Amino acid sequence: MNVTASALSLNVPDVAASAEFVKRHFGFVESMTVPDTMCSLTRPDVGFNLIYLRTGLDSFKPPHIAGSAGQGLLVVFVVENIDAEYERLRAEGVPVVTPIETEPWGERYFQMEDPNGVIFQLVQWVEVSGNEGDDSQSP
Repeated sequence: MNVTASALSLNVPDVAASAEFVKRHFGFVESMTVPDTMCSLTRPDVGFNLIYLRTGLDSFKPPHIAGSAGQGLLVVFVVENIDAEYERLRAEGVPVVTPIETEPWGERYFQMEDPNGVIFQLVQWVEVSGNEGDDSQSP
């Protein structure tokens, strides 16, 4: 198999609201839009397109999982300076649902919620005492 591209596709009630959230706060740009139906967004350093589909589209297959995205889903981005991103996003009025925490294995993170309830998590891997691994780990 040769994978040539990747995407994360999320069903949301308000496509425009989620698209605007990631454009404003995370620097994504639209690559394709069908008004009130879908929006595909990209960022060259992310490695995948983030696609929002309006909940309830007949074209969504399989129909039995066509509900809203959200429960148990985290969209995670690894960043270099978690504290600076936390302050920037709070200053922009982004709803933070989990303040900065550091797990025993070195995952320092915080979580935000977009207008449709999708949870975004920013992570910085930090060295913790007793952890001999490098800080280039990924989620």
